[in-house]
Amino acid sequence: MRWAVSALGVLLAATIIPGISYTDGLSLFIVVVLLSFFNAFLKPVLVLFTLPFVILTMGFGILFINALLFLLSAHFVEGFVVAGFGSAFFGALIVSLTSLFLGGAFKGGSGGGGRGPRKPRDHNVIDI
Repeated sequence: MRWAVSALGVLLAATIIPGISYTDGLSLFIVVVLLSFFNAFLKPVLVLFTLPFVILTMGFGILFINALLFLLSAHFVEGFVVAGFGSAFFGALIVSLTSLFLGGAFKGGSGGGGRGPRKPRDHNVIDI
């Protein structure tokens, strides 16, 4: 489900932002997979190394990291073009906002983060 939301965000960014374009659905799919990989493995390392900057900017530095990852994914995928850092910044912002709103909408109501019903807890165990 997360990939579908990310794909919708990238598609929306390519539609709205003038400097972002793609040639076909395969390049869009590869960008989504690459962005997911970068967000899972590369982003935590970048946030750790730039932690003083992220703290100094009260979290807005993460938007710059997202833009760099968006630009990096465009560098590796043949049919996906991002004109510059400004396009990457606003494209990453749109992808982040799409993930925020639609990701929260698909999780809502289940209480377990969308993983199914919760098992009853044993009341003899103290949770810390």
